[in-house]
Amino acid sequence: MAVVAALLLAGCASLSPDGGSADVQALVSANPLIGNATVQRPAATADAVDALLAQPLDAEVAVRVALLNSPRLQEAFATLQLSDAERVQAASLPNPVFAFGRVREGRALEIDRALRFNVINLLSLPWQAKWAGQRHQVAKLDAAQRVLQTAADTRRAWVRAVAAQQSVAYLRNAKDAAEAGAELAHRMAQVGNWSALQRTREQLLLAEAAAQLARAEQAALAGREQLARVLGLDRAQATALTLPDRLPPLPAAAPDAGDVQALALRDRLDVRAAQSQNVAVAESLGLTRATRVVNAMELSVQRNTAFNNGPERARSSERGWELELPIPLFDWGQASNARAEALYLQSAARVRDTGVRAASEARESLAQWQSAYAIARRYQDEVLPLRRQVNDEMALRYNGMLASVWELLGETRASMLAVSAAIEAQRDFWLADVDLQLTLTGSSPGDLAAAPSTASAAAATPGAH
Repeated sequence: MAVVAALLLAGCASLSPDGGSADVQALVSANPLIGNATVQRPAATADAVDALLAQPLDAEVAVRVALLNSPRLQEAFATLQLSDAERVQAASLPNPVFAFGRVREGRALEIDRALRFNVINLLSLPWQAKWAGQRHQVAKLDAAQRVLQTAADTRRAWVRAVAAQQSVAYLRNAKDAAEAGAELAHRMAQVGNWSALQRTREQLLLAEAAAQLARAEQAALAGREQLARVLGLDRAQATALTLPDRLPPLPAAAPDAGDVQALALRDRLDVRAAQSQNVAVAESLGLTRATRVVNAMELSVQRNTAFNNGPERARSSERGWELELPIPLFDWGQASNARAEALYLQSAARVRDTGVRAASEARESLAQWQSAYAIARRYQDEVLPLRRQVNDEMALRYNGMLASVWELLGETRASMLAVSAAIEAQRDFWLADVDLQLTLTGSSPGDLAAAPSTASAAAATPGAH
């Protein structure tokens, strides 16, 4: 029966025509980080990417470009294709070994032929194929995590780049106001209406505004380059990249996230991958115990023919079979059994650690999201309207000759800085939103490289010992 099952498995195993991208698409299709983008093996031409970059790049289009062009995803899908090949290889029948020998002694000639089969590999083929399928399932979950991580990194880089560009525009206005104040102070000092101290203060404000603008311009350049790296753009494409003028508006109200801890434990891909890997390791422990003593067996069919080239021209043939078994004199399998049990305990501990981390990160990300939303709404609903009201009142007082031009310029500079702080609060909210979505459905934000690979599950199988 085991041989029949092995033959059936060998006949059914075949490589995935799409490299497993359809299964990855099914895992992430409803994820808000992906949006309406399609997951496939990245193989985009420069023309396809240029067409998407021809218009100002919003977050959704940026994710589409990343899924088409990201070198990180190309590596992830190549790893998935490797796992698929290993799955098919594990489900294939082991090749028999043909041995041929020719020995001459005087006039006697002997020809030996043998055909050997590894019986243990043949009998364990159904289990090996099952474990390879489980490891491939873990590889799919790993690839899906890579997709979500790339989408999250793209959205973060896009938010930072747009926010930095938006801050530059407002800080330029603040610098213009400081330049006007410094020029006016210089002229008034020349005619003797201002002291050197008053003029120096205005020059100091100009120098500080220029330094803030220089830092903002450097941050904007760094943000564009970070986005270009995530998208996999070359120099010409990065130069042609255009971004919207401002970040998207805040949600009208904070939605009810529900029980984020339960959502994370149910939907997170790294939790599901750890559980699948633990199942594979647990099942491999059974065969390790069963083969702890006899872990190899070879059956060979032999035919030996001897020729006597003397006057009688005699010829004789021998047929038979041979079975090779290891003799368990020194190794009774204690070490391999202990190793398999240690791998299982290691895998079980990793499942628990992943679950604890997922629940904690979900709670932390939700608290951070709520705090960032409250701060951004306070700037939008209170700080900026009050600042506009102060500016309007100051303009009325200036027109009525109740306030000086210095007070008017000071309020203008303060207003620009308040707007810049509001942009930073809005940026922090959208970054927290990306982290929350990734924490609930994907993996730890920025911590995917620390996740265990499918190699750990492969090492637990008897075939990898």
